[in-house]
Amino acid sequence: MDADHGGGTGDEKKLAWPGVTDHPKSDSRPDHPEPDHPEPDHPKPDQDAETAPAGSLEAEAAPSSATDASGPSPASSVAPGPAERRPGAGLAALSLPYQIVAAIALSLIGVVACAHIAMIFLHVAPSNTLTKQHGEVVDDWVYPEFEQNWKLFAPNPLQQNVSVHVRAELANDGADSNSVTRWINLSREDGEAIRGNVLPSHVDQNELRRAWDFYTGSHDSENRSTGLRGELSERYIRRIVMLRLAEHGYGGAVERIQVRSAVRHVGVPLWSAEKISTKTEYRELPWWNVSPADLPKTDAMGRSPEAATSPQAVEAGE
Repeated sequence: MDADHGGGTGDEKKLAWPGVTDHPKSDSRPDHPEPDHPEPDHPKPDQDAETAPAGSLEAEAAPSSATDASGPSPASSVAPGPAERRPGAGLAALSLPYQIVAAIALSLIGVVACAHIAMIFLHVAPSNTLTKQHGEVVDDWVYPEFEQNWKLFAPNPLQQNVSVHVRAELANDGADSNSVTRWINLSREDGEAIRGNVLPSHVDQNELRRAWDFYTGSHDSENRSTGLRGELSERYIRRIVMLRLAEHGYGGAVERIQVRSAVRHVGVPLWSAEKISTKTEYRELPWWNVSPADLPKTDAMGRSPEAATSPQAVEAGE
């Protein structure tokens, strides 16, 4: 029996499958040591089925049969295709109807912006054929919200101090004559409200000044209106004056008002040889009758124009 098994002794353990479990160690890569845990032995692909154990063949056949029975996995059933398209930003992220609406809205905004720039350009540009033919259209677009004032960049800037004064004729019921107030310097009141104020009101800075510029620009030196805007400027002045008089307690009993301007040239510097008069010049406007449309909605005491101008209020001297 010993001769039949290669002459081994009886004490030696025989290997059932020497071709599978007994692998010679390779010395071709001496620089890499063997791992501490040897990898499990697997039959080589080209190894004959006869040399592999029957148990291992059955174990390998079992997973394949289970896979065939359950069908292909979900991952393997999905056909390979292009990578998913990530949603874009901006208009590209919107649906087609919203893209159309957004494009139309942007187009309208662009058209309005271009038209506005063209109107402003024609307004500030020198007189030309377009402004002569379509001047009313340009003025209707610009005034009053987009009015331009280029005096700051004029070659000869303003070198005058202009102040607006007003006085009022009060109705005295039962008296032979009405009383007239003193001249009230409205521009000085605006200056006092602005001086020392870190955030002055836009009304205090520009309302009265722009109203007077509006009046002088639409009237000649004889206080005659030079266009359709003359009457509008007069109403504007009267309403501002009545608002200021209401703060003084004169709003309800005022019958007439008179406005004037006091103009004084700015003195020349010491190093200049120019001679200029710094005497104050006055321009008095005619007396204007006050109508209910010129009165504010409420006076300084919170009364309506009808209550403020009632005989009882006039008699009480309020």
